[in-house]
Amino acid sequence: MKGRAAKTQARPEQDVAQQLELKPGQSLELLKALHILTREGRINQDSRRKLKQVYHLYQFIAPILQELSADGREVTLADHGAGKSYLGFILYDLYFKALDQGWIYGIETRAPLVEASRKLAADLGFGRMSFLNMSVAESTRADAMPAQFDVVTALHACDTATDDAIAFGLEKKARAMVLVPCCQAEVAACLRQNKALNLARTPLAELWRHPIHTREMGSQLTNVLRCLYLEASGYQVTVTELVGWEHSMKNELIVARHIGQRKRSAAERLQALVAEFGLQEALAHRYPLRPAA
Repeated sequence: MKGRAAKTQARPEQDVAQQLELKPGQSLELLKALHILTREGRINQDSRRKLKQVYHLYQFIAPILQELSADGREVTLADHGAGKSYLGFILYDLYFKALDQGWIYGIETRAPLVEASRKLAADLGFGRMSFLNMSVAESTRADAMPAQFDVVTALHACDTATDDAIAFGLEKKARAMVLVPCCQAEVAACLRQNKALNLARTPLAELWRHPIHTREMGSQLTNVLRCLYLEASGYQVTVTELVGWEHSMKNELIVARHIGQRKRSAAERLQALVAEFGLQEALAHRYPLRPAA
């Protein structure tokens, strides 16, 4: 009877693991602490979408971590716009914890979320996680940060925070960047401001004449410029979908791996696009280019 009772008691956790398609070794206590599961171990449907996003992102990041740590080196990862640090905690639980080396830094502007993440890391014994209350831009020069990072992530870092994460990665000589941009408003605002002039200059301006098209065109153009900037800075870039549209409208995933060869053609195309759309003044500081070797 005792054996049967124990088997019956274990079944709910097994059912939850199957329904959520959890990774091997995933801590249910962590998922409860992140409110992906309720305290009773039931599925929180709202947070389930978040877990699917993070797991899908993990599939892209894990091979990079494995490659970088293959020679026994200690991998450092910066997670920008960390929020509640879903990504950082999942990465630590599934990868860094077993390695017994490596470090994750979560950067977030909202102090209560930083304090909550610090407490959760302490409660779980995740000793190689640090959380900093500052902006992405501020973290580039922060004394508390290492001089170099291996991986930089930014999951739904809003508007120019993604550009700041790229600048951080370049400054820290990151070997890989994994970015999911969100709410790209800066370029759209420039297109909106110069709309009348551009309509008179070129029929291409019809692509962003209507407000909804202005927003979409601004978002698309922003990510194209980011990819060209990364290629011009020595990275090989892949752009793909994070998850299906039913989970998030902001699901463009940019994966950049440093190869050390800066593409002159990418720099030239970036400059041509910036000029074509009249963005030279607005974006001169955003994408500073060095001559290709």
